[in-house]
Amino acid sequence: MQENGKVTPQEIKGWNWGAFMYNVFWGIGNKTYLPLLTIIPIFNIVWIFIVGFKGNEWAWQKGDYQDVETFKAVQATWNRAGLFNFIIAIATFVLYWLFIGSMIASLFNNY
Repeated sequence: MQENGKVTPQEIKGWNWGAFMYNVFWGIGNKTYLPLLTIIPIFNIVWIFIVGFKGNEWAWQKGDYQDVETFKAVQATWNRAGLFNFIIAIATFVLYWLFIGSMIASLFNNY
């Protein structure tokens, strides 16, 4: 239960990829402004995980959702986009380090 008296249903609690990856935009879109704290350097490294974990609860409490199904449908879009962005970010990170590793290896192979 939060300050507005809305009880958060158990079935919506859990990880939210949209809140994790698009924290500032997700927060503004869901009328919950705690994700704006991710703008603070260093602090954001920890805070993005809190936003990902608590995001559904915050969105439920601040939103005007009629039922859990409507809420889940809205958040499913955010989750798909966030998970897609996460996969792309990890793939880019891995490819970047493979590229750097191959450049370093080629420098040592020339000698």
